[in-house]
Amino acid sequence: MSHVKKAIFLSILLLSQVAQAEHVIVCGGPALRAWENYRTGDDQHDRWWANFVRASTLRMAELRQTYGKDAPLVWMVYKPGYEARGQEDGKPYTTWIAEQAAKRNTTLIWFNSSSDYISKINSRPRKSVVTYDYFGHSNKSTFMFDYGNEIMAVSTAWLHEKDLSKLNSSIFAKDAVCKSWGCHTGASMSSFWKKKIGLPLIGAKGKTLYTMVGQGEMPSGEGGWTR
Repeated sequence: MSHVKKAIFLSILLLSQVAQAEHVIVCGGPALRAWENYRTGDDQHDRWWANFVRASTLRMAELRQTYGKDAPLVWMVYKPGYEARGQEDGKPYTTWIAEQAAKRNTTLIWFNSSSDYISKINSRPRKSVVTYDYFGHSNKSTFMFDYGNEIMAVSTAWLHEKDLSKLNSSIFAKDAVCKSWGCHTGASMSSFWKKKIGLPLIGAKGKTLYTMVGQGEMPSGEGGWTR
């Protein structure tokens, strides 16, 4: 292969790799008010159904500002949570979410269970995921896609730190930036993520506060962030 042909080939390869780059946002579901109303006020979650949805769209705006208006966004949303909360509130939340995705030129991928999430995230192209953000309930060892939706204060769909070996680490770009916007992830899951995926996972040391999301501010880590 001549030097010219080799240069052209490498340029095409580089362009194809850039074209494949994408930004994945995972969005867990809200608790039902029917369960949360049994709790004391300070312990209640999800008075507003759209905390994780709004945080996702705020992140989309950030990504487009940083990576360009045409940056490919992939939004993975736990559908059963929004179907159930929508039925409880009498609102078409899944329709509204789909409209938000279309408005922002974002690829929307619904998932319905832990295994469905793993299957769909693993289907992303090799080395394509440049950024990964998780918005949802969590504890120090688990992303809880569902929490207090089917059963009060219980998760029925999750990604535990011991399940990380089921994720295909090859979908992530070499220097991908990964962050959990859930509570307490930095206490344990971040270290497991590093071991299994080979990348840092920025996680909250304590609670994550979504109180200002409705006013256009990203969630804040009450105890700071760690990798």
